[in-house]
Amino acid sequence: MTPKVLLTSKEIDIILHRLACQLVEKHLDFSNTLLIGIQPRGKYLAERIKNILKNEYGIADIPLGFLDITFFRDDFRRNEKPLEANKTQIDFLVEDKKVVFIDDVLYTGRSIRAALTAIQSFGRPLDIELLVLIDRRFSRHLPIQPDYRGRQVDAFDDETVRVHWSEDGLNDNVFLQESEKN
Repeated sequence: MTPKVLLTSKEIDIILHRLACQLVEKHLDFSNTLLIGIQPRGKYLAERIKNILKNEYGIADIPLGFLDITFFRDDFRRNEKPLEANKTQIDFLVEDKKVVFIDDVLYTGRSIRAALTAIQSFGRPLDIELLVLIDRRFSRHLPIQPDYRGRQVDAFDDETVRVHWSEDGLNDNVFLQESEKN
């Protein structure tokens, strides 16, 4: 299967601005809100959202952190090859704060479940919301839904959604392709 382009660079930019606008509508001045990108793939999305909020809405002081969920995953010891951990970078407490988890693709919900467990190491949030670029809505293993979604995608289980970011040296794009497992 030739990869199918789901989103171009321009479409991603439009969606990111819409998502940022939705966050502003809900959180206004962000005085009690934290953004947390889920490592590894939510990092670039979280940075982009923060930059839009800062540069276009004048919201300069939004705490941004990155959460590694590797050791909280329920498949941690089930993989044939060892998982590579990323670095958690959270230099603030989340106690009584509104937390917005940010990730690129919501698939089974297991990564978010791991993030919910991992964040407890930093305090007890007042509220947790989820922002994703792509929502694979028919693939959930857990009852987890995004509060903010860029695009819903219906894909078969043997298909993979790949998000490419310019920060990785690629063009911003989202592709649907056949899974590499097959």
